[in-house]
Amino acid sequence: MGHAIAAAELLQWRRRQLQAGGEASELDWLLDLEGGIRWQALQQLRLYPDQSVTLAKPLDRLEALWQRHLSSAAPLQYLVGRCPWRDLELEVRPGALIPRQETELLIDLATDRIAAERSPLLWADLGTGSGCLALALALAWPGSRGIAVDQSAEALAVARRNLETHQRLDVVELRQGSWWQPLADCAGALQLVVSNPPYIPTAVWAELETGVRDHEPALALDGGADGLAAIRTIAAGAMAHLAPGGWILLEHHHDQSSAVLALLHAAGLEQVEAHRDLEGIWRFASARRPGATP
Repeated sequence: MGHAIAAAELLQWRRRQLQAGGEASELDWLLDLEGGIRWQALQQLRLYPDQSVTLAKPLDRLEALWQRHLSSAAPLQYLVGRCPWRDLELEVRPGALIPRQETELLIDLATDRIAAERSPLLWADLGTGSGCLALALALAWPGSRGIAVDQSAEALAVARRNLETHQRLDVVELRQGSWWQPLADCAGALQLVVSNPPYIPTAVWAELETGVRDHEPALALDGGADGLAAIRTIAAGAMAHLAPGGWILLEHHHDQSSAVLALLHAAGLEQVEAHRDLEGIWRFASARRPGATP
């Protein structure tokens, strides 16, 4: 049931909330996702303050969430329990990393890399978190089989619910463990591996804004002294687990491109290539195991 309110009243309420603190973009995000008022519609209200608007949730609910955000620095995505990503709406909870927009490009890179080939029969998502990458791949290739791996039982529970919501548990198997460890039975058979591992150097992680450092899981963010601990493990195991001709795609920190490419080369992979994110920063790497695609 909607909650009708005058546009002028909503705009006045918005001004009061921002006077208490916080960023306008974040409050507008809350109004969009939880209140059901799209950003474009919110801008139009300034031109027509006498019209009525219907909110998906009452203002006292939105205000309570906003005040909790201001007082605790908890991400609004966790407070609302949802996050838009690509063309999906995902459940997010503490214990699973909030999906970032730039990570969407890993899906585009995956589909581009194998556009001229048949859909992969077996793929894996290492460090699946919320399951965003695994879900997107399962939707892209419903006839495939995927394995989503994570060390965290909390993250796997969130990933399971997201896969259930979108009816893709028949495509993706969830396995708990560290990187390649749960995939011993897939050695030499994976035609695609994607991963958004922890890659922030510990000293940099310790200085992150409170909302990220204190609320999102360190397991998904802290990549060790130089940020490359997980990526070293992933690169080192790629040759043993990829099928001949299989691809691996990684996200990494903004200043790690050269180091990650070197690790992939050292692992014996070929067609090693860097890729930019939405802001033009070298954010991703792709590589392939030598040999013909099965």
